[in-house]
Amino acid sequence: QVQLVESGGGLVQAGGSLRLSCAGSGRTFSNMGWFRQAPGEEREFVAAINWSGGRTYYADSVKGRFTTSRDHAKNTVYLQMNSLKPEDTAVYYCAAGGWGTRPDEYDYWGQGTQVTVSS
Repeated sequence: QVQLVESGGGLVQAGGSLRLSCAGSGRTFSNMGWFRQAPGEEREFVAAINWSGGRTYYADSVKGRFTTSRDHAKNTVYLQMNSLKPEDTAVYYCAAGGWGTRPDEYDYWGQGTQVTVSS
């Protein structure tokens, strides 16, 4: 059974940091993506990383503040989020089985983890 489980969300003040984790099980995932969805908004692309970790892509809104990485031994992908802003508040999802910046380009999704940034 393929499963993605996110963790690491929480409440943080503006300017603070959080690190999200996405642990995969059931198969080895190649490319991975991160998305987020704020209340009343569509799910939007945040970051993506390829199999080797040598290629990463970021939304303009998070470039320079967020970094994604992966640990193959743990089948886990990370999203390090620094200099957080209130507008980063959303449910964050990891995705696998695809590649790109659109949600419909991925086959597998985690349950999401809430990130709330207070001003």
